[in-house]
Amino acid sequence: MPRTLIVEADGGSRGNPGPAGYGAVVLDPETGEALAEAAEFLGTATNNVAEYKGLVAGLRAARALDPEARIHVRMDSKLVVEQMSGRWQIKHPDMKPLAAAARAVFPPEQVTYEWIPRAQNKHADRLANEAMDAGKNGKQWEPRNSRAALDTAAVPARSAAAQAADEAAEAAEAPEVAEAPAPGWGAPDLGVPATLVLLRHGETALTPQKRFSGSGGTDPELSPAGRRQAEAAAASLAARGTIQAVVSSPLRRCRETAEAVAARLGLEVRLEEGLRETDFGAWEGLTFAEVRERFPDDLDAWLASAAVAPTGGGESFEAVARRVAVARDKLLARYTGKTVLVVTHVTPIKTLVRLALGAPPESLFRMELSAASLSAVAYYADGNASLRLLNDTSHLR
Repeated sequence: MPRTLIVEADGGSRGNPGPAGYGAVVLDPETGEALAEAAEFLGTATNNVAEYKGLVAGLRAARALDPEARIHVRMDSKLVVEQMSGRWQIKHPDMKPLAAAARAVFPPEQVTYEWIPRAQNKHADRLANEAMDAGKNGKQWEPRNSRAALDTAAVPARSAAAQAADEAAEAAEAPEVAEAPAPGWGAPDLGVPATLVLLRHGETALTPQKRFSGSGGTDPELSPAGRRQAEAAAASLAARGTIQAVVSSPLRRCRETAEAVAARLGLEVRLEEGLRETDFGAWEGLTFAEVRERFPDDLDAWLASAAVAPTGGGESFEAVARRVAVARDKLLARYTGKTVLVVTHVTPIKTLVRLALGAPPESLFRMELSAASLSAVAYYADGNASLRLLNDTSHLR
């Protein structure tokens, strides 16, 4: 009979994403002896990436000991255990290659997975923290002669700041390792979602005239009415008290709106180029009726296909969707589990809503999105999204 080896693995990120590392240990199931250890500082990564990398390292360490062994993996990551067991789908693009790498180490029939509480995963958890500590000092983790016994007294004293960072990372991950819910309509507990609160900028002089105003025009400032709208949105968001970061399109009307909110919340504004409005080419500054009069065939083609760009080198909705999706993924990687205010324009917000719903491109023409309105989309660890709010203007009344 082939032998059995226990692999315990863990990963962590102080910031999620932030400085990250993993730890893994291969144990003898009879004696509990640590047969092999692995740990590595990863630079900046998320908790989930670090956990998957810890799994891969643990499996590879076990294979180096015995490629014919049966492997029983124990981890405190519900997400990794459920995905690798085949019960949850893997949709996040960062997770798919890591899961494939884990499956490639042993034939699937040789590996089983079990979720364990964090308190039972101390060895791998401590190795991951040792790796992150080493990275903080500009070094990589090195194995010790003691093979890192489970006695926590052997661990060097941690600073209060490091302990607080670890506790924050653990708290952020805690929902992920909750017990599986009872069968029913409820989705599996995938942890705290990243929520993008989408704020359209306040009015400019062009807004009430319903003129095309994209990224290829005059870059107008907020009108007096627009500034009042921005302040109203800021007051409403401050009262809610949920926003943890503010990100904005680089165009002036969005920056001014974002700065009004950020000043009220005591936050800084981060600019994201991918959130700028569509370039409407030769249509910039024109009304719909004026475009219909001057470029009737081009307008019909644009309305009929998301692949068609406005006259004069404008940007198609397909192109906008690609860059908005890239910007979205950057935000979700940076702000895992956080609530972020995203100040942007009509097309990017409608595109984020459309993509969250899996709706066709023509749905862009079937949404109303008022100046300074709020919408919200929550994004979960399995890649799914949930539209929470659309075109809320109650703060303006």
